[in-house]
Amino acid sequence: MNQRVIKPLVLILIIAMFGFFGYSLVTKGKHTDVGDKAFNFELPNYDGGTTKLSEYKGKVVILNYFASWCKPCKDEFPELAAFQKDYGGKYPLLMINRGETIERIKKVTNDNKEGMVYLFDYNAKVSKQYNVTGQPETFVIDKQGIIREHYNGPVTEMQMYNWIKKYDK
Repeated sequence: MNQRVIKPLVLILIIAMFGFFGYSLVTKGKHTDVGDKAFNFELPNYDGGTTKLSEYKGKVVILNYFASWCKPCKDEFPELAAFQKDYGGKYPLLMINRGETIERIKKVTNDNKEGMVYLFDYNAKVSKQYNVTGQPETFVIDKQGIIREHYNGPVTEMQMYNWIKKYDK
């Protein structure tokens, strides 16, 4: 009689496990990736207002996720500042920070003397949409709003320049 009870219980357990995994896959959050339409976000900015990705429609845009405590982010900052100085007027570079305050970023950037566009993803909602796993991470979005590059790690001004030239068509 024990086998008569155990076999159906094991079968029910197996079916429940497959059901749970199937449900998890179906309800998993949607992420954008290379080749996908970029998630249009609205985030608080450095000046206290908000900035929408859609404000840059028709332009090649670079998103850079960073943190002030991140050593590779600090190492790449001079490259980002050089890009901003040389090309930022034509090719927007949006610096997105997860979890730090505007006051903290103002302090570590010396009141933004480079004129960078800083955005703040406090609840990591946007970073989840873009499947950001760390920092620095850089995305290139083409004129049609499609994500063309997703790069993990520090970038150089030359890399960013090559990307914008590749997608500025």
